[in-house]
Amino acid sequence: MVHEFGGPGGLAARLQKGLEKRARHANSWITPWWVQWAYLESRMPLPVHSNPAISLPRRDYNGWRSQLVFASKLIAGVLDFKDKIKTGQLPVDYMRGKPLCMELYPLLFSSCRIPGPKHDYVAHHGRSRRSPTHITVVRNYQFFQLEVYNSDGSRMTESQIHGQLLRIRAQSWKTDKEPMGILTSEHRHTWGEAYNRLLRDKLNKESVRLIETGLFSLCLDSPVMRISDEKYASRKAAQVLHGGGTFSNSGNRWFDKTLQFVVGEDGSWGLLYEAATAEGPPVANLLHHVLEYCEKPDPKRAPLVPLPMPKKLYFHIDREIKRDIEHAKQNLDILINDLDVNVFNFKRFGKELPKRHNLSPNSFIQVALQLAYYRSVGPACDIASQRMFRGGRTEYIRSPTNETLKFILAFGDPSVTREAKLELFREAVDAYSDLTLKVLKGHGIDLHLLGLKLQAIEEGLSIPKIFMDTAYGLATHWKLRTGQVPANTDSVMCFGPLVPDGYAICYNPQSDHVHFSITAFNCCEETNAETLAVTLKDTLCQLQELLQPTVKH
Repeated sequence: MVHEFGGPGGLAARLQKGLEKRARHANSWITPWWVQWAYLESRMPLPVHSNPAISLPRRDYNGWRSQLVFASKLIAGVLDFKDKIKTGQLPVDYMRGKPLCMELYPLLFSSCRIPGPKHDYVAHHGRSRRSPTHITVVRNYQFFQLEVYNSDGSRMTESQIHGQLLRIRAQSWKTDKEPMGILTSEHRHTWGEAYNRLLRDKLNKESVRLIETGLFSLCLDSPVMRISDEKYASRKAAQVLHGGGTFSNSGNRWFDKTLQFVVGEDGSWGLLYEAATAEGPPVANLLHHVLEYCEKPDPKRAPLVPLPMPKKLYFHIDREIKRDIEHAKQNLDILINDLDVNVFNFKRFGKELPKRHNLSPNSFIQVALQLAYYRSVGPACDIASQRMFRGGRTEYIRSPTNETLKFILAFGDPSVTREAKLELFREAVDAYSDLTLKVLKGHGIDLHLLGLKLQAIEEGLSIPKIFMDTAYGLATHWKLRTGQVPANTDSVMCFGPLVPDGYAICYNPQSDHVHFSITAFNCCEETNAETLAVTLKDTLCQLQELLQPTVKH
């Protein structure tokens, strides 16, 4: 089938011509298609299935007073970052000495995904002539419009923002308010229908519009249930990811919003982003900037001008909408109960160990993941940036290589010497590094194959047979989705698996430790996040032993 498709006179050559023509007339021949296919046409709920969360180390405070002080500083830091983008002061990102495309940065603000019947679209409001000057603050399921710029266009100071957050707190005592935000957690088709019902009412339309156009959202959460310290990291990450359920903080989210900062009363905090517009590395840079900003004292004195009251957003909820909310609550709680989240900090070593042995830290961890996962082999992918190209987003690295397989088979074989195992390990790590370099330079295969398939659809042809074959289905059923989010912060990213019988693993290597998050679905008997976490820790220790054997007396 493949030879027929790709051989002389095969359909692939014709489709390739179409792609080349498309490439001549676009900044990126694949990105608009890819965003459409990977995100906007997906009908799965955004929480767990799509929106990634980044959880950061707990702030050293407890109580609402400190929560609001930190939230004011965080808002000021985010606005500072936004102003740097606007004035062109943001330094260009580099990877391996090459500059990266910066087009995503301005789109982070005042953007929102809008549900539709067959596919969604993203509305960017930051480009309009009068770009928005407010953010949305959510507390106890109630939404507020908070202006963050003064009438002369200057940014509000931390103390001004703090005063406004105190006013919002005073206006948002726990009431039996309906958690409107839960609607955005629904299956996209269901939410699309509810969205249209909601917007028939003028009051609702205005409130939704203010949420959608805001620069970003701030979610002021009530405390996460405190359990054992080892489970707290997982609970905290899950809290940012989905809000913890309808009895917790899930009503404090608007999952369609591109950026949502979450600040808990107990010091837990993080960020949730909508992936059609935002992406790991730019978001990690934003968080790094915010953390650095938070270390500085507040530079400006607050001008003594009275500020208008933050505007509470009201909703008119009829019987139909109330029913939509009840359904959304049930569905979200089912989804949340099905997700197993395991976050841990591996402290035995970090990226310095592989570096001392001239091995790429990322490739080292990838081979370790393959080894830990080997007991149930399936297609696995790592995510690589394509931002060396204009408009580039991401591409898959197909992590299992022949070299890795050879090493894995030898690793468990007692008849193979340590030296031979070490040699095979090095070969596996180097093969992965070579593969990564190829993908970063645009030589991945998955986007190209997707392009050929979509080109056929675009030309009104029937989908080529190779894409309809079980083998292609199996090769793109990603049972193991991994992602390195290298950040200068001790943060951990977390998202749900791509398939019901799969895992998602994120890691952030620091010099002497590595943060990991593993997720799996409870409904699948073959997967278990905790079991994989135990195996992974054990595997990393065994690899350390392989590199640096302890002397036995």
